[in-house]
Amino acid sequence: MSTLIAYYSRADENYVNGQIKVLPVGNTEVAARMLQELTGGDLFKVEQTCPYAKDYNTCIAEAQADQRRDARPELKAYPGSLDGYDTIYLGYPNYWGTMPMVMFTFLEHFDFTGKTILPFCTHEGSGLGGSEKDIQRLCPGAKVEKGLAIHGGGVAAAGPAIKKWIEK
Repeated sequence: MSTLIAYYSRADENYVNGQIKVLPVGNTEVAARMLQELTGGDLFKVEQTCPYAKDYNTCIAEAQADQRRDARPELKAYPGSLDGYDTIYLGYPNYWGTMPMVMFTFLEHFDFTGKTILPFCTHEGSGLGGSEKDIQRLCPGAKVEKGLAIHGGGVAAAGPAIKKWIEK
């Protein structure tokens, strides 16, 4: 069986270490690529059909509106099947204490029974929030392992922490 690294990440304007910065690659994607190097797993980027705005303040308003109305944004694509995977690393930024709603869309699309899910998130101070519980609720047949919270502003130096986490 193989490993899948499914992640949602956002480039463009982001809040990093107390400032708005333009990121050419989102923090969660940086972490996902590190995981791929360490595990050899397949990468799948979860993308919305209608992405949030590039401007940070507009983006957070859009994302928060989606969360308030419990939206399920449409995805551009899905992996054809998860049948060949027994381990799934699930990556996302922390949006108001949980995953972005696009990750809810992704998780509700598949049956994760018998799979092991290892969540990882990037954040600017709020850690994993309640995302692990949300994943357990959305994927009742899966084994959801302890997740890893990575400070977004320090993601470039997160390699050793990621390696230690996957070796557990």
